[in-house]
Amino acid sequence: MSGALLVVVGVLVAALGVAVSIALHEVGHLVPAKRFGVKVTQYMVGFGPTLFSRRRGETEYGVKAIPLGGYIRMIGMFPPAPGADPHRLRASSTGRWALMAEEARRASFVEIGPGEERRTFYRLPVWKRIVVMAGGPLMNLLLALVLTALALSAIGTPQTTTRVAAVSQCLQAVTDASGECSADDPLAPGAAAGVLPGDEVVEFDGVAVTSWAQLSGLIQVGAGREVPLVVERDGQRVALRVTPVLTSRAAPGGGTEQVGMLGITSQLAVARLPVAEVPGLVADQVEAVAGIVVRLPQRLYDVAQAAFGSAERDPNGPIGVVGVGRIAGELNALPAVIPGDELAERTSRLLTLLAGLNVALFVFNLVPLLPFDGGHIAGALWEALKRGVARLRRRPDPGPVDVAKAMPVAYAVSVLLIGMSALLLYADVVRPVQIG
Repeated sequence: MSGALLVVVGVLVAALGVAVSIALHEVGHLVPAKRFGVKVTQYMVGFGPTLFSRRRGETEYGVKAIPLGGYIRMIGMFPPAPGADPHRLRASSTGRWALMAEEARRASFVEIGPGEERRTFYRLPVWKRIVVMAGGPLMNLLLALVLTALALSAIGTPQTTTRVAAVSQCLQAVTDASGECSADDPLAPGAAAGVLPGDEVVEFDGVAVTSWAQLSGLIQVGAGREVPLVVERDGQRVALRVTPVLTSRAAPGGGTEQVGMLGITSQLAVARLPVAEVPGLVADQVEAVAGIVVRLPQRLYDVAQAAFGSAERDPNGPIGVVGVGRIAGELNALPAVIPGDELAERTSRLLTLLAGLNVALFVFNLVPLLPFDGGHIAGALWEALKRGVARLRRRPDPGPVDVAKAMPVAYAVSVLLIGMSALLLYADVVRPVQIG
């Protein structure tokens, strides 16, 4: 398969994966809502003009033209204003913010038929409303767990091992790109110590070696002094002595840095992560994405600096839908690290990318502001708190929290999201994230 075709396939897989993730997110809302008796009039994937729809029972299922989200429409999402007839809602004020709330209430009750008042969303107990609104993000979290398990536990990914793949005969300076040793070059520490390709490093300086990353750290600490090294060769342990040296290499931020080196490279192998470790790995991703959300203004400023200036894009910063597609295409086109099973390796890469996207959907949808799911969850929790305080003080039930009053915030957040999407779209085109 040609490189261009691999890129196209990667982009299509990412687009399909995002659409399925969104569709299942809405299923996470739909199933508990119907289970609790709420009337759901629409289940839609996408926004804008409807491309296809079919009505089954009381719900219209369909796909819209802009595949950048989705929604379900439940009757009675917002409670009526205190003392108001939900079927005869009128604007109670000429103020712009009050009108927004009244419009939200009116749209919320327009589809309520005779005898359906008790099937409204706002009449559900608080815990049921939380279950309905948290169902979407939790579906994304479940997808992230499943996709990560498939990618890293079922298929696996290339990982460094403690087995030696190659031994350099000499250490080359960073500026020397020839890769050839001259007669005057001293032996590299590994070669001088007698390390051979195929050896498995089991101890370094008296410490049992369990990973290549650990060995690299031990080499750095031991640079400049002779230390014991134990390798396993043909089933036998061989004791050697080696003196790591400090050498220069290109630093990630530019320039050079001093590192300890033996002149040996690791043999790669497909490693499968134990399933029990998947939740911890996904939890780390959730923490990382939450950190991006908390520092989103600064992160977007950095994106703007890269898009309109000369700064580089942060590979761990926010990216837009175009950037996701581009990365998916490039990941799919990269050659296999371990020849022989290119399809499995590419599949693992794309599944890992989609898992990360679902983690992002999980975190962003829990932001406690409308129009995110977290805004409705926050409203339900505030209502529970108010009712609990009222019971403790033996006061009348304060009734449902009027979440519709937060509609101005929802409109403001929506405008900010549109601006963020436009910035990320521009940055993904003119200064895309580099994956390697």
